[in-house]
Amino acid sequence: MSKILEKLLKDALKEEKLTMGTKQVLNSVTNSKLIVLSQSVKKEMFEQIESDAKKEKIPLVNFHGTSVALGRLCGLQFRISTISFTSITDTNIKSILKDTEAEAKNG
Repeated sequence: MSKILEKLLKDALKEEKLTMGTKQVLNSVTNSKLIVLSQSVKKEMFEQIESDAKKEKIPLVNFHGTSVALGRLCGLQFRISTISFTSITDTNIKSILKDTEAEAKNG
């Protein structure tokens, strides 16, 4: 997974600029700048978040790993299926999106 995403997740976690959990992210889509979804998100929830994000023009990143892997990436000991950044620069968003697109092509 993207080293950029890993670093930004850890920084945002320290600065409390993340929303974690599917329900919490759904409730705060309008405050989100970027949403990261693991492969563990149920189809209905995924579609709901995707639809809300499209309405608000918020980019989505499909994390190619489980909620356990996403939790570990954040340095946490529990599962996290969905994360939204509430504060992140446009440059960082572009870097993450470019990284994950390249990964999808190569993976």
